Amino acid sequence: MEENKEGESETKSVTSVTNDKVHLESNDDTKSDPVNDPHDAQHSEKNESSTEGEAETKTASEASDDKVIPKLKLVLIGDTNSIEIGSKNILIDHDKQTNMEQFSSKLYDLCGQHICVINMLGLPNADQIPSIQAVHAFILLLPNGLHSSQYRSGIQWLEKGFGKGNLSYVMTVVTHKSDESCESALADLKAESSFSEKRYHTCTRRMVDENEIISLLEKIHVMVSENNPQCYNRQIFENVEEQKEQLDPKNHKEERVTTAEEMKTGTEIKSKEHDGAERSEKNDDNTPGQSEIKSVPHETKEKGTFNMEISGKEIKTRDISEENRKKRHKETEMLLSRLHLQDKCPHKMSPADFLKIGPPVRQSNDTLEKDLAHTFLQRLMTLDHRARYIPVLQDGSEASHSESFPTSDTVDADDGDLDALFATSVDIDQSKQAHVHPMDVQMAVFHCSNSFLKQNMITKLSQCQYALPLLVPDPITMDIECPLWTFRQLTKTWKITSNQGKEDSKPIMKSMPICKAETPLVSFFRLGSLSQSKSQLMNTLINNRHSAFFHRNCPGSTKSRHLMDGVAQIAWYCPAGTPNESFNDCIAFCNLHGDSLSTEKQREILTEKSSVIVVLVPTLEKSHGSSAVISTLYRSPKPLIILIADSDCGASQMKAQKYKLGLKDRSQADVSEELKGIIRKILSAPHKSFQLESMAEVSGIRVDEDGTDCQKGKSAAMEIVKLIQGMDVSKIKDEFLPCQGQLWHEWCRINKELYHLKGHIEKEKGQKEKQLMHIRQEQCAASNSKLMKSFTESLVGLPPTDKEYFLKWTQILIDGLSTDDLSSILQNYDETWSEVLTLKKKHDKSALLKDKQTKLEQLSKKLQSATFGLEHIFREMGQIYEAHKSQKEQTHSQQADWVKYPELAADLMISGHPMELMDGDAGQVPLMWISSLLQEVIKKLGDKRVFVLSVLGVQSSGKSTMLNAMFGLQFAVSAGRCTKGAYMQLVKLSEELKGFQFDYVLVVDTEGLRALELAGNATLHHDNELATFVVGLGNMTLINIFGENPADMQDVLQIVVQAFMRMKKVKLSPSCVFVHQNVTDIAAAEKNMDGKRRLQEKLDKMAQLAAKEEVCDVECFSDVIAFDVQEDVKYFAQLWEGSPPMAPPNPGYSESVQELKKTILSKASKSAGITLSHLNSKIQDLWKALMNEQFVFSFKNTQEIAVYRKLEVLYGNWTWDLRKEMLTIENQLYPRIEKGQLDKVELSYLSKEMSKTYEEIQKNMTAYFEDHSDKEILVQWRGRFENKIKEFHEEHFRGVKRKLDEVIQQKNARKKMDNKKVEFETKLLQKSKELAHTLKDVVKDEGELKAQFDSVWSHWVTELTSDTKPFEDINVEEDQSVVLRDLGTEWSLISESKRKGRYKKLSEVGNYFGYITQKKCQELDSESQQYQESKRETKDTSRQGKGVMASAFGYFKQMIGIASPAQQNVEPNESRNPFPHEEQKMIRSFINDVEQQSLETIKNKPVATRGYRSTYLQEVAKHVQKKVTEFESGKKFTFKKEFTVDLSLYVFDRTASWLLQSHNTFKHNNDALTYLDSKKKEYYNIFRSYCKGNSSASVFGEMICEKLKVSVHEAVCNKTAVDLAGEMRCNYPAFSGNRLNLEKHVLTSLAEKAEFSRFITYIQNPRRQVEAFIKEEVKKYMFTDHKDKGLKILKKNADDISKLASQALYEATEKVKKKSGDVDMWMKEFSALLNKLAFDTICCKNFRDINNFDFLKEEIEKGLVCIVKEMSRLSLEMVQECRQKPDQILIDQLCNCCWERCPFCAAVCINTLKDHSPEKHNVPFHRPSGVEGWHTRGTVDLVIDFCTTLVGSDRYFRPNHDSEGRIAYKQYPTAGERYASWRITADASMLAYWKWFVCHFQKELEDHYDLKFQGRGEIPSEWRNYTKKEAIESLDEMCRL
Repeated sequence: MEENKEGESETKSVTSVTNDKVHLESNDDTKSDPVNDPHDAQHSEKNESSTEGEAETKTASEASDDKVIPKLKLVLIGDTNSIEIGSKNILIDHDKQTNMEQFSSKLYDLCGQHICVINMLGLPNADQIPSIQAVHAFILLLPNGLHSSQYRSGIQWLEKGFGKGNLSYVMTVVTHKSDESCESALADLKAESSFSEKRYHTCTRRMVDENEIISLLEKIHVMVSENNPQCYNRQIFENVEEQKEQLDPKNHKEERVTTAEEMKTGTEIKSKEHDGAERSEKNDDNTPGQSEIKSVPHETKEKGTFNMEISGKEIKTRDISEENRKKRHKETEMLLSRLHLQDKCPHKMSPADFLKIGPPVRQSNDTLEKDLAHTFLQRLMTLDHRARYIPVLQDGSEASHSESFPTSDTVDADDGDLDALFATSVDIDQSKQAHVHPMDVQMAVFHCSNSFLKQNMITKLSQCQYALPLLVPDPITMDIECPLWTFRQLTKTWKITSNQGKEDSKPIMKSMPICKAETPLVSFFRLGSLSQSKSQLMNTLINNRHSAFFHRNCPGSTKSRHLMDGVAQIAWYCPAGTPNESFNDCIAFCNLHGDSLSTEKQREILTEKSSVIVVLVPTLEKSHGSSAVISTLYRSPKPLIILIADSDCGASQMKAQKYKLGLKDRSQADVSEELKGIIRKILSAPHKSFQLESMAEVSGIRVDEDGTDCQKGKSAAMEIVKLIQGMDVSKIKDEFLPCQGQLWHEWCRINKELYHLKGHIEKEKGQKEKQLMHIRQEQCAASNSKLMKSFTESLVGLPPTDKEYFLKWTQILIDGLSTDDLSSILQNYDETWSEVLTLKKKHDKSALLKDKQTKLEQLSKKLQSATFGLEHIFREMGQIYEAHKSQKEQTHSQQADWVKYPELAADLMISGHPMELMDGDAGQVPLMWISSLLQEVIKKLGDKRVFVLSVLGVQSSGKSTMLNAMFGLQFAVSAGRCTKGAYMQLVKLSEELKGFQFDYVLVVDTEGLRALELAGNATLHHDNELATFVVGLGNMTLINIFGENPADMQDVLQIVVQAFMRMKKVKLSPSCVFVHQNVTDIAAAEKNMDGKRRLQEKLDKMAQLAAKEEVCDVECFSDVIAFDVQEDVKYFAQLWEGSPPMAPPNPGYSESVQELKKTILSKASKSAGITLSHLNSKIQDLWKALMNEQFVFSFKNTQEIAVYRKLEVLYGNWTWDLRKEMLTIENQLYPRIEKGQLDKVELSYLSKEMSKTYEEIQKNMTAYFEDHSDKEILVQWRGRFENKIKEFHEEHFRGVKRKLDEVIQQKNARKKMDNKKVEFETKLLQKSKELAHTLKDVVKDEGELKAQFDSVWSHWVTELTSDTKPFEDINVEEDQSVVLRDLGTEWSLISESKRKGRYKKLSEVGNYFGYITQKKCQELDSESQQYQESKRETKDTSRQGKGVMASAFGYFKQMIGIASPAQQNVEPNESRNPFPHEEQKMIRSFINDVEQQSLETIKNKPVATRGYRSTYLQEVAKHVQKKVTEFESGKKFTFKKEFTVDLSLYVFDRTASWLLQSHNTFKHNNDALTYLDSKKKEYYNIFRSYCKGNSSASVFGEMICEKLKVSVHEAVCNKTAVDLAGEMRCNYPAFSGNRLNLEKHVLTSLAEKAEFSRFITYIQNPRRQVEAFIKEEVKKYMFTDHKDKGLKILKKNADDISKLASQALYEATEKVKKKSGDVDMWMKEFSALLNKLAFDTICCKNFRDINNFDFLKEEIEKGLVCIVKEMSRLSLEMVQECRQKPDQILIDQLCNCCWERCPFCAAVCINTLKDHSPEKHNVPFHRPSGVEGWHTRGTVDLVIDFCTTLVGSDRYFRPNHDSEGRIAYKQYPTAGERYASWRITADASMLAYWKWFVCHFQKELEDHYDLKFQGRGEIPSEWRNYTKKEAIESLDEMCRL
């Protein structure tokens, strides 16, 4: 401090001389200044020159005598309106316009630095500007809005008053009002050439915001450091040349010292002599300060300052102090540089730098010095207490060499080696640098860490049982800091034995935050230099086997130590309550390192705080420098123990609480024991207690918690703690966190009941959903607690650092509240648990054991209630969010708060905070909250890939500790606060790890299996649930086994193996590693091998047991999961090296952890992990399946389903590409066949033509499967889809070949006709020509010409067909009746059926009861039959006849024990429905089968080539009769004749259209009359042309154009059909996706049209309705919605074909002309070039006279123009009439899929692949079974239950109508292949669509099935609330699931 004074004195003296207008402060003002030396009393004692008689007014030098040199000198300039000066203004709190230098106390309080502020606001005149020395910065204040003009005037004023060159010292500050924005100011100021953006700042005019001022000071510091020189002075810049000439550097230095030292008194010099260290401790100077002092002499010499003489001693002392400071600074910089921490001093290291998963920490001795700090922290974080003793490799070159030692060079003479031997020293390289002291490494890391990393570091040091820094001097300034914050999360546990030595005494357990613990403090000082180690002696008092304090004999110790002198370390002795404890209560031991004579401040603080002081001195001689301190301590009331190095005396008490003890010739053990005795004796009497928190009250030191950020965080946390302070801890959660208490637990209970429904399921489900919603409403109402509001407001409003402090403080303060309660509960719990174990060992089954177990259960609940932490607040946030989000109607204001919660939690999760995944108290995963949380994480990070590592094991087996040690995590591990539920923590992968496919590791830590808190509460079920969940979630699972108890191991293994078995069955394949902790001898290889063998045997046995329960064929554990017992089993040593609480961690444990980490990373490197979105869906899937209990049957892998559905879309695209290409090839080959150019189609040709497209698709498939982000999921389907594409490809070109072969057959079949056609054409042409010549000049009128042609045409036809038998028209309908009559069917039955038309809807009949007769009791069915028939005809909705029917068929009770699967729980004696739905379903299926078989039979007949025969119908009718007879066999009923008639007519009706179409094709190809009739118009035109005198070329051209028109029309339409189909397939929403997408659009269309008949068709025959939908949509697309697009396609194709024809015409003509060919050659060439057209050639016999082919070309071109015009007018209706039809193309493409139907509700499978085995059938659109007519056994009640609800209920069903046994719906796959082939996932019947349908068409359904929605089938009232819109929207929701 004295040095600062002299510097200030120097500055002030200059000011007084140069500017007499500057007012000087009085001595009294100086003394009252809060920034001056706090030890005023001490200074007054030492300052003998300050006498009472001193004059009031001092000289400038005297006035400045008590001042200090400012760290910064700032000049405020600018407009006075730019700042509001007041008492709270931090920068300046006075408005004196005196231009006077004043130290700012507020700035000192803010940053701990002396800053001088000079107020020159208002820009005074030049004559008022003082000659100020060493200005670091001019702060130019500008009011917002006037900033530009004020800036220019301010800069001008500066240049005028201080000279040019000052711009680099100007900091521009724009000030604004609190509610003002000054964003535009920066842009405005940038226009000024002198402005610099990096020297710009904004703040409010009041200047009360600490953050704003700190930011300003930081910018100023940067500016100062960049300037050279760092201080500005006007005279320096104006007279720089003069100074260079006049000033000599040496004289400069001498005068500087003289001027400065002249002002000091002798007393001050003595003060400085006392201790150089104390001076440096109080010195705030740094480099900028030096620059300031050095700049002064220039001015002083020039102005003629005083030149006083001072003693050489004072100069020397000052120089020594300065040199010491420089030396410390240099040493510190060098140390940080050696440790590669030089960049970490300004930019502190944070926990985020180490919360990354890097490679395992190496245990080898090859650590380089530059890696020392990093390795230390890494190993410390893994609880390796050897981190303090890391061997260092000095440089890389020595890494591969053996250890070397210095050798002597003295070997010249014979005795040279002896001389060297006896030499006292060896000549070695003295320049070699000593290695870094271990404690310097620790303290360097400490200084370079931010407060959070310091806290983590101190926590780990504490766990390693090391002493912790209590007082830490700054390595440069020597300012003392107490890092109180770093201790805040430390909790110590110990046991107090009040009656030590007595057997009956019970230790009292105590656990509390160490900051609040009141313990004795024993402080050790060393005064002077000793040979004995103080730290080593202290270690013997605390733990003789572990060095809590580092001492000179520890490994790695060196003489050079830079950062430990003056550091006070503290450690606690915590007794375990055993009889041989050194002390019976917790005691704090404090060690002040270094010579305490040099660290007076620390010594005084510890003296004040200590209960006992122990001083080590070399001697007690009065002449020794320590005597004064000893005397002071001896006279003080503090207990004192003096340890004397040069004395061998025993312990002796000098007076009360004053002892001395000699160390000379005494063993350390003896001294230690005597010392313990003395301390015990002293502490047994009343003594002062020490509390760590009290350090915050010590003056003269800085406490880290006083920082602004920390205080803000604490203030916010205190707001929360104030709310709960004084409350019973067990009631806090009920009061302030109501949403997670009883309400949430009740919600969970009811939610689980949804999966155990019985009775009226839908009704019961509706009631429970109402209850759930009501609970959510209650949660919403209770969600506005003050605590949650305050907490979330702080999370939202605080900056990141403040927020981190806030969270830490909140947890710390909450823990502090609950410590005492938890301690007592745990103590009671521990005692009760011990008693229970004792009774169990005695096999005592008395009431006492039950009472103790009941008490244990109550204590467990009490412990659960008293446990309160941050995790519960986050849990409350989740519940508030879920409650509000579940409300359908939400207003914006309601959303304002809770909607931000997931984002807040996501920020915390990303920063490394663990987040609760499963609520351990409720045993529930809050799915909505977790989903939203992960979605927010995805928003912030992207959909990153994560590797999920789960940990599973028994309670308190060290799972969390292992994870914390492995990855440096922060999972809770303290006793009584074990992980409850499951927590997840996101950890980033370090950049050091290369080659990994994921970015993060998500660590999932769980509560222990067999948790004591859950004893007696379905523990096994809970454990299975938890194990299945975390095993399914993890890419890898660590199974943690603790101890060597076989029973414990077996329980865990059984649970784990069953979980893995379930994963295998649902196709999840996690890996696993077994960790066997607390093994006594992990080094014994033989024992480990035996242990692994026994573990393998147990696993195999457990696998066999689990296989029986899960119904799986497994013989050993490796059948369940890939497992290598040699590699996947790890043995861990016990965690503690000795007995807690004083035992350090076992180094072997840390090594085991790193070995395990290596294994994990090795396995993980082969995994791609999963995306966060996949993880999100996986959590949902796993938990929903677990809720169903039947996990394997209920699990639905949503991510897999989504990936599969995308693959289906691509599969559809690939198959369409193949189909489209094949259609194109078909259209190319068809014309060639028609023209006779192709008479055989080879498969090899088709394959070759398709090869390019097929190879491209294969290439795309390979790329998709190999490069897609979900390739690890896709791989399971790759082979199957590749095979499917191959099969489709081969099957499709075989199908095309069949079609073309049929065309060839038809062509061949009509060869005779084709030959006749040539003959006909020749004759007709000749006759037309002759007739035309005859009538050429006779008939002129067109009408008469037509009449003449018509009169001869019929004659020509008769003449040409005289030898041909005409084809007769067929009457299929009449043939149908004749065939049935011939087979013995009564005419009346046939005519009645046709008249009523009932056969047309035979497959959609609701009730087939009227068609059957019982085999044994036909005589009883008459009345009921009449009733049913009248029912069908009249559709009477009354049910009066039901009684008749029931009485008539009462005998069915004995004969038909059948019902639908939904009919259960019916008593045997109840009445039963006469004809159950299952029989109805069988009949309907039979009808559809017969229909398909009959169609196939008919389509195989050669109708198109040979014509229709009635025998084909006869064959079909016989087939129908045969099938009916076969179906009846084995049934208890027979069909009536009406059924056979209706079925035959139904089949005839379905085949009739195909027969007629095929026969018309045959007739068109083979009937000469038909052919000639089609040619009449063509030949009339020829005749007319000849009549007009046209040449042969013109007529020939007309004939060519006529044929072209036909072929062009066909080609255009066929091509347009394919193109339209392709356009719709790719772009039309209904057709552009997969089968699910099509189904959704079909259902949407049905709902929009709302026609019951369409619904029934869909329900009974879904394919028919889907085909009808496709036809309707195609029609709508072509003729309504997208007609313009269709016409555009049509026109384009017409243009393309026309161009083809024109090109062919040109090429053919040119070729013939070139080769001088004739018309035959031209015709051949032209026809060949029209390869895409089915162009019929013309016989050229009558046109041989044509030789002008150019003229022919012109004639044809004229005709082509007409054709193009006609094609442009072509309508899209024509496209539908051609060979290729767009709707049929799409039907073939889209309906080539799976049509299997759900065995419960008959919903159709939506898989795009036809045969998709082994993929199970599935559909999201399940429906109430009553929709298809299912009813309850023995009643007329339609079933209202969804099968998706039933499979989650506790109900049963009969797989078949004649089944004796019943199957639980939850186990439906065990009911047979029909059921096992389906995947039906319980979804609580979410689909509103079918609920709306049932309500909307209730009456129609009841009429159709002749049943009622009543009884159990009563429609729930909630269903009637659904609208059509909601119904349709629900389809989209289900598709997204």
